[in-house]
Amino acid sequence: MRTVYPDNFCGLPAEFSNYENSRIVILPVPFDETTSWVKGSDKAPRAIIDASKQLEMYDMETGTEVYRRGIFTSKPVAASDSLKMIDGVYGEVKKYLKDGKFVVTTGGEHSICIGAIKAHYEKFPGMCVLQLDAHTDMRDSYEDSRYSHASAMSRVAEIVPDIVRVGIRSMDVTELEKLDEDNIFYALDIMKFDGWMDQVVEKLQKDVYITIDVDVFDPGIMPSTGTPEPGGLGWYQVTDLLTIISKKRNIVGFDVVELCPGENKAPDFLAAKLIYQLLSYKFAE
Repeated sequence: MRTVYPDNFCGLPAEFSNYENSRIVILPVPFDETTSWVKGSDKAPRAIIDASKQLEMYDMETGTEVYRRGIFTSKPVAASDSLKMIDGVYGEVKKYLKDGKFVVTTGGEHSICIGAIKAHYEKFPGMCVLQLDAHTDMRDSYEDSRYSHASAMSRVAEIVPDIVRVGIRSMDVTELEKLDEDNIFYALDIMKFDGWMDQVVEKLQKDVYITIDVDVFDPGIMPSTGTPEPGGLGWYQVTDLLTIISKKRNIVGFDVVELCPGENKAPDFLAAKLIYQLLSYKFAE
């Protein structure tokens, strides 16, 4: 068994987790102010870090050990309200991007992606956003908040005009008029059509930021989320898509949001594994 060190992603020793030598930054954002049902996503960054210490460092799919690129775990972004949180995330991500780091933001509710996407769009103008999600999150406001988790992608759409959505299977009727049907891949259609992954890639710009709400997965494998929806995607559907994207497009950053940890640790491990897997795809040689 390898030695596991505390308080950083994968429990890496200083050699592979100090800032100067790390290509990758994990930014924890333990924020959960607007979740409308199951609370607890503020505990997700810590649960993901804890679960990541159980990961095997060798990735079988790519034949790589991405941790050797260096993975630095930032101090969490602390904020008392949504606007302060968004500004805090934006400032941190902007700083790391300036230093040439690849940033993974971990939530926290879905609204934590707004600041991260804004910072990435300034560095990569013309990039698109790929949203993996059960919900469109396109209400203008929800429960008197324009920065609700249910409104996160409305705020993102004010920053980035090009959004492709995959796994959608729930929405409010008021969201219909805001959606580009040509850029939505509904879960029901995905289950019936084998060629959907290639079609998703064709919709993407060269530079892609990926925001992953874990409720894109079926609740059978991801029950620990604030608003679970039946009929979600499986592990290999998601990872196969991410594999193709990593080979044909430039993934500039990503976030993983809406995990609500509970007694069952398997969903925490899934989220940690997803991060490590996508990093392995991104940095595979």
